[in-house]
Amino acid sequence: MTRIAVGMAGISNPPYRRVRQTVTFARRVLKLDSIWAVDHFLGFFPKVLWDKDFSWAANPDDSPHHYFDYQVLLGALAKPAGNMQLAVGVTEPIRRHPVLIAQAFMTLSHMTAKPPILGIGAGERENTEPYGLDFSRPVALLEEALQIIRQCFDSYGPFDFSGTHFNLDRAVLDLRPAPGKRPEIWIAAHGPRMLRLTGEYGDGWYPVFPYTPEQYESALIAIGEAAERVGRDLAGFTPGALVLAVVGRTRAAARKLLDHKSIRFTALLASDDVWQRAGQTHPLGEGFRGMIDFVPQDYEKAELEHAIEQVPIDLLADTVTWGTVDDVERSIRDLGDAGLRHVVISPGGALVSRRDALFNLRAIGTLVRRLHAG
Repeated sequence: MTRIAVGMAGISNPPYRRVRQTVTFARRVLKLDSIWAVDHFLGFFPKVLWDKDFSWAANPDDSPHHYFDYQVLLGALAKPAGNMQLAVGVTEPIRRHPVLIAQAFMTLSHMTAKPPILGIGAGERENTEPYGLDFSRPVALLEEALQIIRQCFDSYGPFDFSGTHFNLDRAVLDLRPAPGKRPEIWIAAHGPRMLRLTGEYGDGWYPVFPYTPEQYESALIAIGEAAERVGRDLAGFTPGALVLAVVGRTRAAARKLLDHKSIRFTALLASDDVWQRAGQTHPLGEGFRGMIDFVPQDYEKAELEHAIEQVPIDLLADTVTWGTVDDVERSIRDLGDAGLRHVVISPGGALVSRRDALFNLRAIGTLVRRLHAG
């Protein structure tokens, strides 16, 4: 069996002391390969649902939308992270100019033990439109940004770029990455255009929506074909994936966790295409694109409660990775057979109770040992 590297998502919320403790625990105890921050103004959990009924960790007097700036955070975590790769999953070039993104990651490479991972995608409505930012052509904008970021990594002295969204005239960014630690660009791609960009510009692939092994293999083939068309060699390319995992001591216990309000809510972040394949229409509207379109403050509590009640458990079971540690390992290995080489686990079961949070963290440690063993 092939060795699969393992990372963990979810280190972007205050207090910083807890974030630092989590990173130290991830390095010393879990033996993770990577640790991932997010780049958000808003989270996906709506404030109107944020209470103990939704998650044991929720404080109704607090907010689910308090996020550290990932660039500052990753710099602060460079030392405690040790040999783990530091990553963002993912940023976009709507809120941050591509030259700024390139500068940040080349700076980070001088602080980390291993090359940092720049996870980048086209973005979501929640982090753009409420702030007066245009979200009408995110993929076209991303394509130009990827070209600029690569130029920043490769050029020395003035360079030009003429595009629809960005124009650079004798721009200079002479900062170089630390020797042997050039940042890796992992692209959060799902549709055909984004898969093409991954093949043309990516050092890795970071899908955040669930894939069957057959779908994963097909998408990876499309990435390889796109790379071949532009003469790129994908040696060293890393096929990754974000996996939302809900782990129970038994399969029945894990199945029960799926019925928890916070876990059922995650199905609302799946697109209407996913719901249609299950014979359902998305309760937030036909054609709804899930997390891409979701702006949490646009919905009243009663509307969201009603939508959560409509989530079919069978659909939910297809959109998260769930079961015992053995079940989750098997699901990841099936993706490994399709080409996956670096899985990033988001411990969804940790939302349900403190006891489940501790169990899901221990389960990640078990998965690391098994997946590293090949």
